[in-house]
Amino acid sequence: MSAPLKAGLLGLGMMGRHHARLLREIDGVELVAVADPAGDPHGVAGDLSVLPDVEALASAGIDIAVVAVPTRFHAASASVLAEADVHVLVEKPIADSSEQGRALADLFDSRGLVGAVGHVERFNPALQQLRDRLAGGEIGDVYQIATRRQSTFPARIGDVGVAKDLATHDIDLTAWVAQSSYAAVSAQTAFQSGRSFEDMIAIAGRLADGAVVNHLINWLSPMKERVTVVTGERGTFIADTATADLTLYRNGTAALEWESVSTFRGVSEGDVTRFAFPKREPLRAELEAFRDAVNGQHTALSTMREAVHVLGVVEASLQSAADDGRLIHTGDKAATTA
Repeated sequence: MSAPLKAGLLGLGMMGRHHARLLREIDGVELVAVADPAGDPHGVAGDLSVLPDVEALASAGIDIAVVAVPTRFHAASASVLAEADVHVLVEKPIADSSEQGRALADLFDSRGLVGAVGHVERFNPALQQLRDRLAGGEIGDVYQIATRRQSTFPARIGDVGVAKDLATHDIDLTAWVAQSSYAAVSAQTAFQSGRSFEDMIAIAGRLADGAVVNHLINWLSPMKERVTVVTGERGTFIADTATADLTLYRNGTAALEWESVSTFRGVSEGDVTRFAFPKREPLRAELEAFRDAVNGQHTALSTMREAVHVLGVVEASLQSAADDGRLIHTGDKAATTA
């Protein structure tokens, strides 16, 4: 049996404490070093000394590292680790800009290292089921994917708005379940909480495969909602990623005899199925996939290249909102205005 991968963790905040717990629990990994310039507010270091910075972490003899610091530090921190030949999983978004993200992806590729980004929704059991069923053609051609991600304001987020913090989840999961990149977006934003960053965004667009997409995301709701709705030619899937539930509403096939209903010649209601499947903790599954990727296995992890596209779509959405909702064509390079 091969020796466990020696893991390091940069950032011991709200996300870092969960990473620390799981890095200690999963097989094939040993957490040997942690670092955070702000110390250890949640007391997760255990018997490990809290190193002062990423440079000290990179020199700690580690094989892999998780970067869970504020967004503005992602690119610089991951670069230091890459220069030390450490494989890295960086929390989303990949960087503060798609330009920084692209340079980071180039660096990891040039050194032959695994560079992954924490788009953890890919490991939500409901979305994994959804992707497999879409790939199997269960509802035929996909016409539309709509997401809603709404909650109260998180005081811990201070360096980005709701688009980079939350919309990255919806954009990545949409492209991933549909297996298609974004072609164009238009957006509107709102600033209601007195900050310089947006706290609400509505995005509409189209994927390269032709599917229509819509995302409603805010930090202004007194409840938590995490819903993905996929409508196709033979039915509609609804995935509640807060509970990891997946339901299929099939198009009706029985003849309608009630005159007031049958006069409408569109889709009718059919059978409804709520699927049962194992529900593993998404972050645990993501870290296990990171371990497997470093060991040479194919996984569902978001690559840095894919994460650059996601961030580019977010940037295009913010550009659109600043320009009165103008349609922006997106791609792996710079966004261009229609």
